[in-house]
Amino acid sequence: MNFDSWPPLLVVDVEGNGTNPPDLVEVAALPVREGSPDTSTAGAWIIRPPRPVTPFAAQLHGLTNNVLAACPTWEEVADQVSTLLGNTWICAHNAHVDHRVLKAHLPKWEPAGVLDTLRLARTTYALPKYSLDTLIEHVNPDLTLAPAQRHRATFDAYATAQILIAMAAHYDTWDQLVAVAVPSNLPGAPPARRAPDPVVTTPAPIRTRITQP
Repeated sequence: MNFDSWPPLLVVDVEGNGTNPPDLVEVAALPVREGSPDTSTAGAWIIRPPRPVTPFAAQLHGLTNNVLAACPTWEEVADQVSTLLGNTWICAHNAHVDHRVLKAHLPKWEPAGVLDTLRLARTTYALPKYSLDTLIEHVNPDLTLAPAQRHRATFDAYATAQILIAMAAHYDTWDQLVAVAVPSNLPGAPPARRAPDPVVTTPAPIRTRITQP
């Protein structure tokens, strides 16, 4: 895989407060450049949600209401997030979720395309399941520089980036990667082959010959 052929790409991950629909409590956006995650230009925001974090969500990612009390609100960071995301490609694990949540918070935002490492893994590997934890165990990426810990947006984005890079090595071109990794209903999906329209022929009119008695 020639990584120089890749368009600008951000691996993203979001964490929510556990409500439905979720309020954001953390967003991470990590560029991939020349086949490596670029932490020097990554973006990460911890956000105080308008509704409290549920106990289950707090236990999962560790961002409790007390931790978030002094953090900025979404309105205070939304422009920063939007500016970094721009209209680049994004990648996420189970990307429908991250795309849907970000789109709900940034209605005018639209990425150039969306790679899904979950979809990509199902084609690339034969595994009993395809959770991020399973892929971390299978790929065994170098996570020594990953910030925070599992279930934090910064860690999960870094792990996803490393897994994406490992899987990309199984494909020769960017277009091949896109054909496998972009869900059909998300931006960047290749146009589906459209079946030709059926040929409708109009039958010739039936002419009845009338003979005079």
